[in-house]
Amino acid sequence: MSHVRQLAACAGVGLLEAGRWIAHEGVLPCSDPVPSLFHDSAKVFPQGEQSFAPFLLIVPIPTIEEDRPLCLVLWDTRPRSENSSYILLARIIELAGQFAMAARREAERHRQCLLERASATARIGIWSCSLPDGRLTWTNGVYDLFELPRNSHIDRDTTLKMYSPESARQMQALRAEAIATCGDFNFDAQIITAKGNPRWMRITATVDGVEGVARRIFGMKQNITEEKHMAERMRFLAQTDVLTGLANRSLFNAWIEDLHGQRNGVPVGALILIDLDNFKAVNDTLGHVHGDTCLIKTGERLRQCAPPGALVARIGGDEFAILTDSRDSVEMERISKTIIDAFGHPVQLGTHQHRIGVSLGIAMRKGQDADTLYRDADAALYAAKSAGRGTWRLFNAA
Repeated sequence: MSHVRQLAACAGVGLLEAGRWIAHEGVLPCSDPVPSLFHDSAKVFPQGEQSFAPFLLIVPIPTIEEDRPLCLVLWDTRPRSENSSYILLARIIELAGQFAMAARREAERHRQCLLERASATARIGIWSCSLPDGRLTWTNGVYDLFELPRNSHIDRDTTLKMYSPESARQMQALRAEAIATCGDFNFDAQIITAKGNPRWMRITATVDGVEGVARRIFGMKQNITEEKHMAERMRFLAQTDVLTGLANRSLFNAWIEDLHGQRNGVPVGALILIDLDNFKAVNDTLGHVHGDTCLIKTGERLRQCAPPGALVARIGGDEFAILTDSRDSVEMERISKTIIDAFGHPVQLGTHQHRIGVSLGIAMRKGQDADTLYRDADAALYAAKSAGRGTWRLFNAA
């Protein structure tokens, strides 16, 4: 406050916060502020209108906390002319305004710093796009997400090219709808960063509008790559047989129940059930370690024999299945023969080779439901085993 006092050449200067002195220089004109000191606007008493000071000047200082009003008070032992008093008042108001602006800038800088730190921790960036010119504003978090130099020039056309084609299409559609309705959206997009790294990004967007006309769209972008990878890993574990790496019974059931491919995109045309012929002897004579090796090698051979796009699953101990969209019985017979031939070669288990045969049962889908299709394939498998094993049978209702 010394520079204020020097500027005003007053006997004293002090600060009032919420009705009490919090700082002062010079002798206080009174020990307790009187009610008349509190004003919503600046006021000057040049002719000693207050009994405790021949000259008194009060200037409210703008603060962020509205419930704690702050006033700058100047007083002198001699009166001032009205003209000089109001010139001084104008200069003090200007100085108070500069102080308030500097304080606000410092508070904003501190708030922005905290926001950037929090955003970096959560891998979140704030973005804004003015409408209709499409001018973008990003915080550091968004630059880092796209692996672009901070504060570098950005435009929508350039950044849109970093989206995968499908993500770009979906995002453009959601954005257009949000702008048209002054609404909002939430969307997970795939991008390739400026350094060529694939990433997943969660976008939240809200549109500001005036009388139904969109003026700005803004929101957050968050790096969720690790979250996506974790979810994909959990999905993989939930649908995969840990030993063989094939689909497990749960995924097999989901596929066979989705006969028309509405969820998986692959309609069921035929089911092949596969059963190992001499697997129990391997477990009993060589132990479960070699038994597990046998199951792993079975999975590998079935993958090689299955047609592209088919689901190969382990659905039981030594029971396997193949679901394919083919409805050609000749093609199914060819695949079955390929599998039988593949298991004609012995399997290396430790230092010994063992021949493990397979029996197959095939059911073509001809309007049955999932349960009936499975029973038909199981009946064909039973027929193959009854025929001496190491062969296949195609279900025939007759």
